Amino acid sequence: MALLIAFLLWCGLLVLCWPLALLVAVLLPVLWLIALPFRLAGIVIGASFALIRALLFLPARLLGGRAG
Repeated sequence: MALLIAFLLWCGLLVLCWPLALLVAVLLPVLWLIALPFRLAGIVIGASFALIRALLFLPARLLGGRAG
């Protein structure tokens, strides 16, 4: 749904100011490629925190504590 809204907004920008819309169409993949390593780093950091949390709560889970 968000992709459809973004496409409709881009079409509106194309009607209002086509040079800006073409600039957005060219620069958006470049910005996505620049942001990709930061997104991957965020996924790795989130996964490592989940692993640490699972290791810290393992004794409580083994002893019958509530699942949290």
